[in-house]
Amino acid sequence: MKIRPVILTRLRRALRSLIFANRIMRPENDIGRALQDLAAREMRSEDEIATDLLSVAIARRQTAESNLLRWKELTQREQQVSALTCMNLTNIEIAEQLMISPETVKTHIRNVLAKFNLHSKGELRQFMGDWDFSAWVEANVTAKRLAGSDERKYPPGSKK
Repeated sequence: MKIRPVILTRLRRALRSLIFANRIMRPENDIGRALQDLAAREMRSEDEIATDLLSVAIARRQTAESNLLRWKELTQREQQVSALTCMNLTNIEIAEQLMISPETVKTHIRNVLAKFNLHSKGELRQFMGDWDFSAWVEANVTAKRLAGSDERKYPPGSKK
């Protein structure tokens, strides 16, 4: 009986994952102790708690990856307007920063909201609330305005 390389690779990965999980779940490790404490407080099994936590972590990771893909689909100007909006600048302040009209800012915001299926700037801020745009704005708004470049960069704190 010959085992195909793809199956063998998957089996090796699964075995490594099990060994890693076994190592971190031991009671002498911080994660193992935290898991035991949480299971005791919630009167649930450690396996059940671990499964729930991993499910949530995987779902958050998938959402973050999906959001980054959508971010990359925005035009450079839409990215700039979004970032500045999330930094609580008004439309007038964004217009001044980007040297465009406030009406153009509104148009870009409308387009971004539609692409992310959102309804307000507040929802946009909440949606991107865990992204840190400070360094990104410096590299993609301020520096570009001075240099005239149109290279895209990714917001710090996002998964590439």
